[in-house]
Amino acid sequence: MSAGHTAVTAPAAPAAPRTPDEPVIVCDTPQDECGVRDVLDRLGDTWSVYVVVELASGIRRFKELQRAIPGNISQRMLTLTVRRLERDGLVRRTVYPTIPPQVEYELTDLGHSLTHLVKALADWSIAHRPAIAAARETWDAAGAVQGR
Repeated sequence: MSAGHTAVTAPAAPAAPRTPDEPVIVCDTPQDECGVRDVLDRLGDTWSVYVVVELASGIRRFKELQRAIPGNISQRMLTLTVRRLERDGLVRRTVYPTIPPQVEYELTDLGHSLTHLVKALADWSIAHRPAIAAARETWDAAGAVQGR
């Protein structure tokens, strides 16, 4: 995800501060997880965030989307990814009755509501990249000494 993708949406309102003993996620039972696992599984896969970021810029045809996503996503994997995002209500697929059929993808309102979170994650990663790199170097150096 390039730095240029961080200007896709307006910034979200800041969240209320959390007290140290307040849990991050509160569910009725530990087993139900409030549905968080399903959402995180979808958005935590290799390609979904890239698709959301690319579609935040507008409607894309399949091959445009495939070319725009970094990492050389296969046709099969892109098909599976957009179908899953469509099933979750984040992406809308429109098929035009042409020969060959023209297919376009765009974010739904629900998908667009996700973009401020993706932007926040991208901004956070850019801002903290040096600290993370330094922490990795320190950890790796200590591991070499400790035999990790």
